[in-house]
Amino acid sequence: MVFLLVESSFMKTRKSLTKRFKITKNGKVLSRIAGQNHFRAKKSGKFKRRGRKTKVLSKALAHQIKKAIR
Repeated sequence: MVFLLVESSFMKTRKSLTKRFKITKNGKVLSRIAGQNHFRAKKSGKFKRRGRKTKVLSKALAHQIKKAIR
């Protein structure tokens, strides 16, 4: 028997990015807002309220993230 080794050329998925970002069905990339983990007592209420939501990344950043994840 003869076995042929075929190398597939693809980028490995960066697991750290898959944990930090979510890709929606329509292709948008969602991420958490930075600075929400600790030292929140000194931050304004407006900043803390905005931090509860996820934000949609710009097209340029979304393209880079998708390329690294897939």
